[in-house]
Amino acid sequence: MRKRIKSLLQNILEVEDLILETPKNRDFGHFATPIALQLAKTLKKNPLEIAKQIIPKLENLEIFSKVENINGYINLTLSPHFLDLQADTFLNKSLESNLRVCSLKDSKILLEYVSANPTGPLHIGHARGAIFGDTLMRLGRYLGYDITTEYYINDAGSQIQTLGLSILLAGKEYLLNEEVEYPEQYYKGEYIIDIAKSAMEKFGPEIFHNNEVDKLSDYGKDLMLEEIKDNLKSIGITFDSFISEKDLYSQWNKTLDMLKNRNAIYEKDGKIWLKSQEFGDEKDRVIIRENGEPTYLAGDIIYHYQKFQRNFEHYINIWGADHHGYIQRIKASIEHLGYDSKHLEVILAQMVSLLKNGEPYKMSKRAGNFILLRDVVDDIGIDALRFIFLSRRLDSMLEFDTSDLEKQDSSNPIFYINYANSRIHTLLSKSKQSDHISCLERLDLTLNKDALDLLFLAMQLDYVIESAFNERALQKLCDYLKELSAGFHKFYNAHKILDTPNEAELLKIMRVVSHSITLGLNLLGIQARTKM
Repeated sequence: MRKRIKSLLQNILEVEDLILETPKNRDFGHFATPIALQLAKTLKKNPLEIAKQIIPKLENLEIFSKVENINGYINLTLSPHFLDLQADTFLNKSLESNLRVCSLKDSKILLEYVSANPTGPLHIGHARGAIFGDTLMRLGRYLGYDITTEYYINDAGSQIQTLGLSILLAGKEYLLNEEVEYPEQYYKGEYIIDIAKSAMEKFGPEIFHNNEVDKLSDYGKDLMLEEIKDNLKSIGITFDSFISEKDLYSQWNKTLDMLKNRNAIYEKDGKIWLKSQEFGDEKDRVIIRENGEPTYLAGDIIYHYQKFQRNFEHYINIWGADHHGYIQRIKASIEHLGYDSKHLEVILAQMVSLLKNGEPYKMSKRAGNFILLRDVVDDIGIDALRFIFLSRRLDSMLEFDTSDLEKQDSSNPIFYINYANSRIHTLLSKSKQSDHISCLERLDLTLNKDALDLLFLAMQLDYVIESAFNERALQKLCDYLKELSAGFHKFYNAHKILDTPNEAELLKIMRVVSHSITLGLNLLGIQARTKM
């Protein structure tokens, strides 16, 4: 709707750059443009005179019921006729057709997120980036982008060896009753003992007697990866592809040769260094150690080389905030490999702090020293978890008390939004006119201005979705759904709807509100409720 109006104004006024705003005070209209103020500098005229010349070009259009000049701004109030047409178009689209999965835009995007090491169950810190990435994909596909989602499995390197050693030592101690000495770095928690028990059942005690660390590493990694997939599926997240770091190392020599041929590496102190400082990194980075083993950075270089060979237009990585210093060295490697690093976008997820009844949330016994995603889902439910995790910018700290989500009032946003939707469905079920779609032009503008303002708000959904996606500010959709629900509750409490002369017209507006709530929640990965 906004795009259509903006395009119309640009054509009529013959301008390319037109600002279209939404006044906070609806008494000033649905939209406002400072075009008279903008043109005043170019035309060297008083903006009030320019506004007087513009208004006659607009006020006879059936799209507007009122066009007026307020301090150089041209304020535009949409007509009930236009709002009615927009409402019909909105309601005639099924929810399935709104949740587009086809590509309508030229841009192909590769979106990588979560990518947690398969050395343990998903903890609550992983969940924030996971939910954000999944929702970003949903919004992008709705807008017509061709988005492929990917999970990068860090299954090479010391952490996987440490997992195998941890399982071995747990098996010796808890299953074979042997005395063991643990190293400084190892994985602990009940899940390690569970893997050891499973390995005992599958391979027998010989796997521990023979100290088969590599076999235990692979076995433990595979079990953890399946658990991670199950955890993600439990909150509605699946991936188009999984890429193994271990498999990618078959391309290491090819990647190294490419870097060498492009004069991107050098040898010093027995190590191989990447010239990352040439592209903005604070210093050069080691990619091969003295012992000839590649560093953690080497795996990421191969992965991004492989990514860019797949010819997407844009690449998005969602990483933890602790990877901030890692961005420039990856971008430097991309440049050295002959690609434009501007096509890589990295979004950082800040930490999550959980409370319960004002006290720190208890750590999981199974995991040892962190809060499991599955435990929180069991506590507050998938819908509440997704909404809360999306309600703040990803780059800001998130702290919330899970006990607040047990409240059934406006302080619990997911309850308040669903309550609005269920109220609308109750109205529709009680009305004898629920199947009758009426024309909104029958509304008395004086008596029903609040209803039309609610309708206008309900039809801002597409604009909010586009803004949330383009700005990577998914909390905008959460804020919008709270605002729309609050607007509905306010209208519901102030106005009688059933058994009134305009019952059919008001129910039509309520349908639009419900449609926006349902679609908005679905894009957040939440199933809207029709009963409470």
